[in-house]
Amino acid sequence: MSPLLASELAGVPIACPVGLSGGLDPHGTAHKALAQFGLGFIELGPVTVRAVQSHASITRMAEEEAIVYPDGYENDGADAIAARLLKGTGHRLPHFVRLRPMPGSSPREALSEQRELLTKLAPYAAGFTLDGLAEGWPLDKALAYLTEVRQLAEAAAPGKPVLLVLPPQLPEGELHAVMDTARSFSGVVLGDAQREPGTRRERVGGGAALLSAQLSRVRLLRESLGERCAIVAAGGVHQPQDALALLAAGATSVILHSGLVYAGPGLPKRINEAILYDRISTPAISDNEVPLPDAESNSEEAFPFSVSTATTASVASVATTAPTVSIPSSLSSTGALSARPTPPFWANWGWMSLLGLSMIIGGVLAWFIAATTVLLPYDEDFLGRSRTEISRFNSHLLHFMSHDRITLAGTMISIGIFYYQLAHHGLRYGLHWARTAVISSCVVGFSSFFLYLGYGYFDPFHAAAAIVLLPMFLLTLRGLIDHPSRKPPGLHNDRVWLRAQWGQCCFVILGFGLGIGGLTISFVGITEVFVPSDLTYLNLTSSQLSAWSDAIIPLIAHDRAGFGGALFSLAVAITASALWGVNQGEGWLWWTFLWGGLPGFIAGLYVHAHIGYTDFVHLLPVYIAVLLYIAGLYLTYPYLVGLSSLKKMPTVQ
Repeated sequence: MSPLLASELAGVPIACPVGLSGGLDPHGTAHKALAQFGLGFIELGPVTVRAVQSHASITRMAEEEAIVYPDGYENDGADAIAARLLKGTGHRLPHFVRLRPMPGSSPREALSEQRELLTKLAPYAAGFTLDGLAEGWPLDKALAYLTEVRQLAEAAAPGKPVLLVLPPQLPEGELHAVMDTARSFSGVVLGDAQREPGTRRERVGGGAALLSAQLSRVRLLRESLGERCAIVAAGGVHQPQDALALLAAGATSVILHSGLVYAGPGLPKRINEAILYDRISTPAISDNEVPLPDAESNSEEAFPFSVSTATTASVASVATTAPTVSIPSSLSSTGALSARPTPPFWANWGWMSLLGLSMIIGGVLAWFIAATTVLLPYDEDFLGRSRTEISRFNSHLLHFMSHDRITLAGTMISIGIFYYQLAHHGLRYGLHWARTAVISSCVVGFSSFFLYLGYGYFDPFHAAAAIVLLPMFLLTLRGLIDHPSRKPPGLHNDRVWLRAQWGQCCFVILGFGLGIGGLTISFVGITEVFVPSDLTYLNLTSSQLSAWSDAIIPLIAHDRAGFGGALFSLAVAITASALWGVNQGEGWLWWTFLWGGLPGFIAGLYVHAHIGYTDFVHLLPVYIAVLLYIAGLYLTYPYLVGLSSLKKMPTVQ
């Protein structure tokens, strides 16, 4: 996550201004996984002194993108939650514990409960949020209760912030009456749960109406409470534009709930990208600027980007409520940052480009050899047999070996295309996800070289290639620095975006499928070597092959293991690109999927048809992969390429 997103919430450092609502997972069973989605903090709760159980079903209202919980008090109780926190949550995000009275408690009873809650949970909380305005108590008693609980919290956990929860159903008149009490807190949380009258059912979400109400309240609170008060907007955020609007209205941070369910796990990442782009494209220049982290903290000493226009929604109006970004001396009089020069070709990304080109050339050469002589002289020396002798022994054997080597060659070309594209369009501009994709894929690819040794056959050609390519990979690792994307992110959950999600899903499934296939082929290559359909095609058994030449199986095993390793390496590049690289207007990535997939699929389908190895079950995974590939290209085209006209908009260079 970019350090430029880092800020604080009521004095607590957070990696980004996007949090997770406690109501989405009151039992905390998925917090470890959810923490990986790009969140800055997690709300834990509501927490009551004793467990509150509900066996009724949660209801989804898809048309309004809302969720109805049968009991808004449901949780495991203070003892169970404290035990889980003591054991460890598996992540490092700060917890803001939401304290709530037991249902039906009086203010005096609730005060005693909060005393116990604070004693048990204070060691694990980064801060607290207090409920009390939705319990049906008279307003004066509720405010007196909240004041006493705040004092208890400040005594039990000195220095930890305490925020007041304002329920969405709080009438505007009462909201004004709460302001004096709210000023004594570290901040306020605009709640997202609307309680149904006379029940404990709570509804979260509600479309544009909820967002509009939240925006109005954020503006009112910011005007009334001043610039220093933390305002957390919970609810109403279903797309990046919603978060930008709330931040622009004066919110310090936002909390996701129903939006994460309906927009999917990529929503925090999309919001962070939108916030980051907005911050670097409309920097606030004030006396309160916070300097950027230095180069040693994984960012530049200066932030050399140029901008000509802001994105659709700007956060400039809340420059004093959200962390600002310092501007280097290269700032021009127009307020635009000067252009960051492209890193020299030989700095790092150029070496990966050369590695990709080398893989393409090597793949073409390997394809040519596999389609003509099939074997190299040292292959024949290892076998102790000539091509003529092999053909006399079995007319299909050379074709079978050719089919392994051509599919490997096609995979090498595909890998080379991906590496070149990721280097030229990703590493060159400091895209973190592209670096992750390339490095992960290369580590797998170079490691797979040792699979060649599984049956004792050492291939000097592959060894020479690895010796040449490895320095290129190592030189790529020099001085890599992450930069935010220079292009405006997508802000809306429109039909084009939704269609692209299905296409992205196709590519992710394709990547995982190829990965499983690569691992399977590698495992078979260094163990059984053949699958039943292989031996059926050859009309031979393994023992017959070994009896004819004890070197033939090790040679074939070398080809299979090498192809499996290469396929898994390609799968890593495809999966990483699909998971993290599918962003609005990134037409180059669509072309990478297109041209990067064609060589591998053409090689696999062509060679099987050419040699007559057309067993349906054997080729079924290839057919499924082709369908996923075509569907992914079709579904993502409007989002990646069809919207590439957005590149003509003023963007960060």
